[in-house]
Amino acid sequence: MSFAGKNLKYLRKLRGWTQEDFAARLKIKRSLLGAYEEERAEPRLEVLEMVSDIFKVSLDELFLKDLGDTKGSYIAKRRAQKLTVEPTVIQFVPVKAAAGYLAGFADPEFIDELNTFTLPMLAPGQYRAFEIIGDSMLPTPSGSVIVGEKVDDLESLKTSNTYIVVSRQEGIVYKRVMKNPRSRQKLTLVSDNPVYQPYNVDADDIVEVWQAQMVITRANQQQRWDVNQLASIVTNLQEQVSTLKKKMN
Repeated sequence: MSFAGKNLKYLRKLRGWTQEDFAARLKIKRSLLGAYEEERAEPRLEVLEMVSDIFKVSLDELFLKDLGDTKGSYIAKRRAQKLTVEPTVIQFVPVKAAAGYLAGFADPEFIDELNTFTLPMLAPGQYRAFEIIGDSMLPTPSGSVIVGEKVDDLESLKTSNTYIVVSRQEGIVYKRVMKNPRSRQKLTLVSDNPVYQPYNVDADDIVEVWQAQMVITRANQQQRWDVNQLASIVTNLQEQVSTLKKKMN
């Protein structure tokens, strides 16, 4: 006896999907999925392979086990709980893909070509990871990967928090964002390394913003300040303060 049709219906309901949703993921017609679930037709092997990949269950389990029968089985209940949580897939944008990303960020086919990974500690949401190069955000080292959560409304940006800002003029940058008190049409981007001057970007020029959630770096790569760097920073800050005083006077 095959439990394949019954298991398809059970797994679909675990995720809260409609037949239309599930059929779209399996690239079949809704009516065919209905026939499978009602056991009027036997699911094709390629369909079951996709189900196996989505829910991380074996083909033997799909065919031979009633996955909905969790009575008295702690392991089965734990499996059912895990199946209800779909892992968050994170697309990775390396430096070499940055130029292409500016042209293809809204193209699903371009995004689908990016490598992906998952992080179990992230809450549900839309995430993307960007590789950063340079020393403007030291002590975060060059080559770090910033995992950001999508920000849909610029009004929700929080001053002094770090973000990946994607704009037509500046490209992809990792900065602290300061809201401009004089104009909602501009944001001030600030580097953690004070050697770099803050600068403004027009809100209309920004195409995406991702709030930094995690920083991934290689082991033993975290950079430290040396005495010469600190001296240079102090000198730079003194010059900035002097300039501001002259402007105020």
